[in-house]
Amino acid sequence: MASSIPEESTSFVGRRSELARIDQELAAHRLVTLTGPGGVGKTRIAVRAARAAAPRFPDGAGWADLWPLQGEGRLLATVCDAVGLADHTARTPAAALCSWLTDKRLLLVLDSCEHLVPGCRDLLGDLLTAAPGVTVLVTSRQPLGLDGERVTEIGPLPCTGDNDALTLLTDRAGTAAPGLVLTDPAHAATADGICRQLEGIPLALELAGAQMATSSVERIAERLATRFDTLDTGEGLPLPPRHRTLRCTIGWSHELCTPLERLLWARLSVFRGTFDTESAGAVCTGGPLTEAEVHTALTGLAAKSVLSRENGRFRMLDTLREYGRMWLGELGEAPALADRHAAHFVGHGRRAEQAWLGPGQVGWYRRIADAHVDLCTALDHLLVTAPERAQELSAAVGFFWSCCGHLHEARDYLSRALAADDRPSRARTRALWALGVAVLLQGDLSQADALGLQCARAAQTSGDAEAVLEAGYLIGLTHLMAGRPMSAHAVTDQVLGPPPDAPFDSPGRLRCHLVRIFALTGIGKLTEARTEATALRRGCVERGEYWTRSYTDYQLSLISLFQGRPEESAGHARAMLAAKQGIGDKFGIALGLDLLAAALAAQGAGAAAARVYGSGQALWRTVGHPQRGTPELRAVREECEQRARAAIGDRAYTEVFRQASEERPGTSLPRILAGEP
Repeated sequence: MASSIPEESTSFVGRRSELARIDQELAAHRLVTLTGPGGVGKTRIAVRAARAAAPRFPDGAGWADLWPLQGEGRLLATVCDAVGLADHTARTPAAALCSWLTDKRLLLVLDSCEHLVPGCRDLLGDLLTAAPGVTVLVTSRQPLGLDGERVTEIGPLPCTGDNDALTLLTDRAGTAAPGLVLTDPAHAATADGICRQLEGIPLALELAGAQMATSSVERIAERLATRFDTLDTGEGLPLPPRHRTLRCTIGWSHELCTPLERLLWARLSVFRGTFDTESAGAVCTGGPLTEAEVHTALTGLAAKSVLSRENGRFRMLDTLREYGRMWLGELGEAPALADRHAAHFVGHGRRAEQAWLGPGQVGWYRRIADAHVDLCTALDHLLVTAPERAQELSAAVGFFWSCCGHLHEARDYLSRALAADDRPSRARTRALWALGVAVLLQGDLSQADALGLQCARAAQTSGDAEAVLEAGYLIGLTHLMAGRPMSAHAVTDQVLGPPPDAPFDSPGRLRCHLVRIFALTGIGKLTEARTEATALRRGCVERGEYWTRSYTDYQLSLISLFQGRPEESAGHARAMLAAKQGIGDKFGIALGLDLLAAALAAQGAGAAAARVYGSGQALWRTVGHPQRGTPELRAVREECEQRARAAIGDRAYTEVFRQASEERPGTSLPRILAGEP
């Protein structure tokens, strides 16, 4: 069992009765929704409740953060990510998700659904019908309105009795001002008054506690009282009391920020996901905010609990982002910041492409994954304001996404970008290529072939040498996937030209060399394929390149297996798996597991082969293609499976295979890479 429940970065206070009630509700109901105003602690309670309930679900717990989503467009993709589905088929994401979850006993948490209620209602209506073993925990400011939904309202922390509100304020104050103890007689009455003034709302208490780094307890109480009294004498806010209290507290925290911190708070609201210091500086610098001042203001906002840190990146809570966006609008900067945000991520994509051949490749796969939400946000903006730049960005990240679990999104954004602007350009040619790779990986060979030819014509017309190579890669790979290695060999020979040749001159040239090696293996020229693969692998190692290196290991493993060297084959297969794990390529990992299992079976290790085959089968299901390898591997797989069955017997093989195939995909990979029995 595995889960993607977030880790808690601060202490958890109280909520014993709520957690006990939610635990009972999750045992009795398939849809439980936690409601309440922003800042009341729904997410923190859901984390605790999900972690407590997870052991009851053999297939684990999946957590989907919906707060970064602007609309329903990425809802399905986000839920698929949460449950480990990286579908590579042409099915609709909804059909793939329902099919994947049909036989699962799993807890799914959808956090922050209030801005996506209709989409969540439709999705869960289908999912709960198709997957009877799935239970869903939702956090939202309003119920979804589905039949069978159990709604539990989350209130503030109590300010009497156990006084969890005071416990939370004391804890956060102690973090902000070490040595300060609010329960001391000198502060206790004042601190208790702050808790009552803030009505026990956790986010309000967090913000007040953070201010104690620079202000006394008494001064904070005085400022709060003054602010609330001022508001009480006015027209009043058209909000429920707790919403009003939280808004007042956020406004008070905003006033206590320095002018540059307030400006940065507003500008940071343009980010939808987590962000790093570099991105904050690139997008938010300007006017009175220099890059150095951005760094200083980030530290100040984090100290005041306006920002939180997650794995070296920053996050702003929804409620605080909404306040920042309100001020961004008041400043009249929203359009300019959206343009600047999009421009930054276009540059992000360019840098990722330029670094693809070198030692930064693995790091860029991770950075593209970390910035996924904001890359989508930038693309949505550019599709309306600058379609050619949308083509450029979607092509730049499309190859990363196609390999690493976002195939549907890659195809969708590339298709939309191409439809938005049909004028010839380098960006359009590259988008045609990237779309061709995406549809090919979904198994649509005819469309991939058509896109490859379009890309080739556009490249030749424009005289773009790199685009000619990329088109050759796409056309050659399509021939390989269709079982035509001779045609693939002819295409790559034509675009590469006569030797001598420098494979590392460009990404397109390197990828064409890889297709050529696959083709040589496919037509039986094993010695030549082995020589070229060894040389290409050596160059990849020298440059710190992993994607191509992993596929040269795949070919060397396959060739070794064909030539009767199964131990050597297993070593290359493990090397491939390690590289694919580093960049998060599930499709490549599934291929590597099949090949490793074949190598183990060829050594007579029937039980080990059955386990690895079973692990591969579990992963193939997440990809959507049941054991769809390259054509030349099918016969090898069948022969080696027969050997494994013969080595340990059908019954033993079937049982070991079944156990491994029922594990959550990826959980066994570390053991396999370590060569554990």
